[in-house]
Amino acid sequence: MGKIISFSNQKGGVGKTTSAINLATYVAKAGKKVLLVDFDPQGNATSGFGVEKNQLVKNCYDVLMGECSPLEVIVPTMVENLDILPCNMDLAAAEVDLVSMLARESSLKRAIDPIKGNYDFIFVDCPPSLGLLTLNALVASDSVIIPIQSEFFALEGLSQLVNTIKIVKQRLNPALTINGVILTMYDNRTTMSKQVTAEIYKYFGDKVYTVPVPRNIKLVESPSFGVPVVLHAPKSTGAASYEALAKQFLQRENAL
Repeated sequence: MGKIISFSNQKGGVGKTTSAINLATYVAKAGKKVLLVDFDPQGNATSGFGVEKNQLVKNCYDVLMGECSPLEVIVPTMVENLDILPCNMDLAAAEVDLVSMLARESSLKRAIDPIKGNYDFIFVDCPPSLGLLTLNALVASDSVIIPIQSEFFALEGLSQLVNTIKIVKQRLNPALTINGVILTMYDNRTTMSKQVTAEIYKYFGDKVYTVPVPRNIKLVESPSFGVPVVLHAPKSTGAASYEALAKQFLQRENAL
């Protein structure tokens, strides 16, 4: 059965979707069968693979509401072994529509559990909030990856996210763990980056992935071309970082 891993941080602009897209890509290139679930109504992971989100007949919202099977919505990407469950702004309505549903926090789990056996890993790109969508992702997941920007404000709200994960673990999903922390937009030339990194290591210890992702223009550019960085600039520092991260991710998973 495939492992479900959410990429979550309620702070926006920390490289969460960039990490989900590129880690999924390199894990797929390593021969693993991967599904990326775009669970952020902005649909950035969807457009990041060149899928025209505004022309989707059905999307993640329909799956979450139980109106269709994920198999009706999943589309292959240009990367071998990597599929995507796309979404668009329709998904924003789910925050309201889920409120009246029975066992609303388990809607995503019910929807994707039947297809877990089709994949080695299912990555869920969460919205930058701690609302019902993120709660659904955490209840469905085996573990969480937290991308954190190496800047001062990144530390604010971090305890809130960790506390939410603890509550979900206690009340709804006892198996939930923190898989790891990815340091993003890292700049080793600044004292601030080094200080924030030290604080993150103090907080998370060996959960922190030892490969930081640097600020890199090619990582920023690649979504506008509708491709992951390996297809846009395979020799860039950003590509090299995510390739190394994928290796470390797979080593951790094999060690479990």
